[in-house]
Amino acid sequence: MDSQTDPQIRDVEINMPPSDSVSELAFNPKANFLAAASWDNEVRIWEVMETGASAGKASYSHEAPALCCAWSRDGSKVASGGADKAGRMLDIGTGQTIQVAQHDGPIRCIKFVEAENSSPIIATASWDKTLKYWDLRQQSPIGTVNLPDRAYAMDCNHPLLVVATAERKIQIFNLSSPTTPFETADSPLKWQTRTVSCFTTGDGYAIGSIEGRVGIQYVDPKLKDKSFSFKCHRDTTRTIETQVYSINSITHHPIYGTFVTGANDGSFTSWDKDSRHKLKTYAKLGSPILSTAFSGDGKLFAYAIGYDWAQGYKGNVGTIKNTIKLHAVLDEDVKPKQR
Repeated sequence: MDSQTDPQIRDVEINMPPSDSVSELAFNPKANFLAAASWDNEVRIWEVMETGASAGKASYSHEAPALCCAWSRDGSKVASGGADKAGRMLDIGTGQTIQVAQHDGPIRCIKFVEAENSSPIIATASWDKTLKYWDLRQQSPIGTVNLPDRAYAMDCNHPLLVVATAERKIQIFNLSSPTTPFETADSPLKWQTRTVSCFTTGDGYAIGSIEGRVGIQYVDPKLKDKSFSFKCHRDTTRTIETQVYSINSITHHPIYGTFVTGANDGSFTSWDKDSRHKLKTYAKLGSPILSTAFSGDGKLFAYAIGYDWAQGYKGNVGTIKNTIKLHAVLDEDVKPKQR
């Protein structure tokens, strides 16, 4: 079958998708539960079968748009942040929802950042220009860091934590010293940051911007010369000027360490950073890809389609369907090429 038609023909739509744009997708690392935070204030969890069929498992609400979500290491809890300035958490086993964080501005990013076999610690990054750490056994933050600007994106692969803010600033933390930045730097990309994703090896991160460009950045000073950037998700067929698209999501494959970019051009592409090679470009789906996630075993890939609000409320004319689709991952599409 022609790979350019695979996603549209074989991918399966999630059962009862959100009614508004998805802000973040997150797969449970231990089981096939998919969480989605969305602009209709809801966080939803589905159980996904191997066939791609799905069933609603649970849901809970924020008092304003839900902007981010993440699973705990053991897969027993999902946490989320919202424009209501609150961090909330659902225990999958008990069904209980509690508030676990509070900021003076919307919480744009949330991650579980504890070490393996440790008590859960949540990190929240906000438009109030702070990063806070929360021990679930305490009501007050156990640490607060003043960020260079409003938080736009964050990812963690313990002990590495990367926070990207407005004005193209990056703060990198070694979680052995969680309140002291290991490094503060400018993004290698010239335009606004949209997404960051830590390497599975924990020695660096990928960063994507609104200008159709991805940066591969190593944290160890000895590896800095391996860092590079590349252009992608661009339409070069235009005769007057190249159309560039925002990179909305970067997700690393949990087994192979390759990664997938999802963008406003409605396509996703898999890449091998080590060989600097494009592995697979999928057919354009006609609507922006807002967020992506791999299942814990890397066999399923979820992507959210919808309006990205790039043109404001006037651009939301109701012609773009908000939905989530599930794609069965083929090894040859994500496995690194032999060098």
